[in-house]
Amino acid sequence: MKYAYFPGCSLTSTATEYNMSTRAVSKSLDIELVEIPDWICCGATPAHSTSHLLSIALPVKSLVQAKEMDLEVVTCCAACFSRLKVANNVMKSNEEDRDKVNQIVNADYEGEIKVRHLLDVLVNKYDLDGLKSKVKTELTDLKVASYYGCLLTRPPDIMDFDDPEEPKSMDNLMAAIGAQPLEWPYKTECCGASLAISRPDIVMKLTFDILKMAKDAGAECIAVACPLCQSNLDLYQGDIERKYDTEFNLPVFYFTQLVGLSLGIEPERLGIEKNTVDPWTLLETRRLV
Repeated sequence: MKYAYFPGCSLTSTATEYNMSTRAVSKSLDIELVEIPDWICCGATPAHSTSHLLSIALPVKSLVQAKEMDLEVVTCCAACFSRLKVANNVMKSNEEDRDKVNQIVNADYEGEIKVRHLLDVLVNKYDLDGLKSKVKTELTDLKVASYYGCLLTRPPDIMDFDDPEEPKSMDNLMAAIGAQPLEWPYKTECCGASLAISRPDIVMKLTFDILKMAKDAGAECIAVACPLCQSNLDLYQGDIERKYDTEFNLPVFYFTQLVGLSLGIEPERLGIEKNTVDPWTLLETRRLV
């Protein structure tokens, strides 16, 4: 199993632990990730709030590189996944935009390279039964709130990945490695994303509600698939606790970190020491490290 890997800006900077755990898990499962040469930023929020053509041309530039590799693309950041999928949709369905973008990137691209999220690959391509056979340390009854965020499954006609309101892929993955995925109502609510910079007050309220719902559901930790979600829930959790005079103490893991632990991969290869909210007490209590 071989894919053209688009890490994106976050995984090579503020979310290096996501990149580390993705590569470690993929290697353990014999999934070959070949990094797209000369990939560039997908544009994320700034591009599509500034220029429609820029927001399409940026991801297409990297997709053209993947086309030359003749491989499907896999990415891990929910924002990157969204922008790559949206770009493909535009290039397939809008002839006028397609011509303009192809002129900008000096290529002939029609949205033909399939883009997958790593979560999709593990659940729907690798096969959960095959993954179970590789598990060395089950995360027995670890109560996990799977948090998908607002971008991973929406808009459903473009993302074409899981149910937009009641997604199950991460829950099924957690169950496959022995954890106990919880039913809770905020699994697709927005955390505020990059508003943490311009409107931290909004992000504080949104993330407080998410953390409270997870805690009330009995979660011992949260699993995420997006660097912005992880940052808001993990990095700012202490500030949120002080603002609302409460205590959550909920470690926030990338789903790849939890899968990696179940596969017997050393915590340092998964970047777990980079997590802000103390993960060690929980992991040591459960004898996972």
